Amino acid sequence: MLREADVLSTLMRRKPAHSLAQDLYCDPGVFQADMERIWYKEWLFVLPSCEIPKPGNYIVHDIGAYSVVIVRGHDNEIRAFHNSCRHRGSVLCKSKKGSHPKLVCPYHQWTYELDGKLLWARDMGPDFDPSKHGLKQVHCRNLSGMVYICLDDDAPDITEFAQQTARYLAPHDLENSKVAFESTIVEHGNWKLVWENNRECYHCSGNHPSLCRTFPEDPRYIGSDNSGVLSEVASNHVTRCEAVGAPSAFLESALGDWRYVRTPLLDKAESYTMDGKVAVSKPNSSIPFKDAGSLLKYKYPGCWNHFLSDHILLFRVTPISAMETEVCTKWIVHKDAVEGQDYDLKRLTEVWLATNDEDREVVENNQRGIQSPAYTPGPYSPTHEGGNIQFTNWYAATMIRGITGGVTPIAAE
Repeated sequence: MLREADVLSTLMRRKPAHSLAQDLYCDPGVFQADMERIWYKEWLFVLPSCEIPKPGNYIVHDIGAYSVVIVRGHDNEIRAFHNSCRHRGSVLCKSKKGSHPKLVCPYHQWTYELDGKLLWARDMGPDFDPSKHGLKQVHCRNLSGMVYICLDDDAPDITEFAQQTARYLAPHDLENSKVAFESTIVEHGNWKLVWENNRECYHCSGNHPSLCRTFPEDPRYIGSDNSGVLSEVASNHVTRCEAVGAPSAFLESALGDWRYVRTPLLDKAESYTMDGKVAVSKPNSSIPFKDAGSLLKYKYPGCWNHFLSDHILLFRVTPISAMETEVCTKWIVHKDAVEGQDYDLKRLTEVWLATNDEDREVVENNQRGIQSPAYTPGPYSPTHEGGNIQFTNWYAATMIRGITGGVTPIAAE
């Protein structure tokens, strides 16, 4: 099991534009370093706000050693708390989701308001001060209907991300939407392999027959060939969408941890369906034409998303162990859309249910091959895998910065 010093040394010796060293995908020590330096430090997408629409609605999300309750308060604010009673540490919420007027510990019934204040604790003596035993809060932000948390006491500044999220998601009404369907799978692969598979479509034609009916494989459609130049078709599409108030131009953060770009679908397709037509007749976007393509958004390390003219797809990535990753997908439709009338559930979900299962097999095959003693890092395609180059550069830079405290070490010879 590698120590952090070994992880740093391995990262400093990596070949640019190549896949990572074997240990970085397999070793439990690397996984723990990833958790400490990335997952416990960065802002993580947890759920769409529409999933907890009423006061008392909550979900529990587990990240490594942490369990977090995200709950909507009586003031309609969404907050996050460590799922641990301030008495003797019992979990407060045993179910993954539910609704309670108050948060009550199942062990000794200590009772908390939805804003975390301790309301009642039986027989604690005259010197007990309830104000000093409120729930421990977790940083939580609702950004245009997407709820993010950060476990670190000193959360990174997300002002620019919040501003751009408000701008790009303005045509897509997440707040007035609902979850039509949810799928959760566990891929037996390292979380970085899950991301690398997402960041390229080099594999699409050989693995995703349903998706390839509508999604463009050409990396110039989404700016992932590292040239920074969109194809003429993609550029024209951006111009068309922005003319009706739908921000669409390629935009990436200075650190590379988030990106927005709107891509056209193939042959004027309207949605990810087998026939290319919209899946939902009551859309949750204000874009005035159906063939608006897909606004592709990612925020490392926890999510990638697709915003279409008729519905929204939210993908959440959660690492479980060195070689296990949970991928949760939610199909979001207008809150008033009626199943069987405004959309058919099978038609809405079949393309990405198939694609997710195909990706699971791809990732698991990749993980098994990397475990071979014969594995050595291979070169990325500069044409098709620019997204992989970008992702591994972000990963290496983030880990090196985290381990060294921001001091750039001298690369090993």
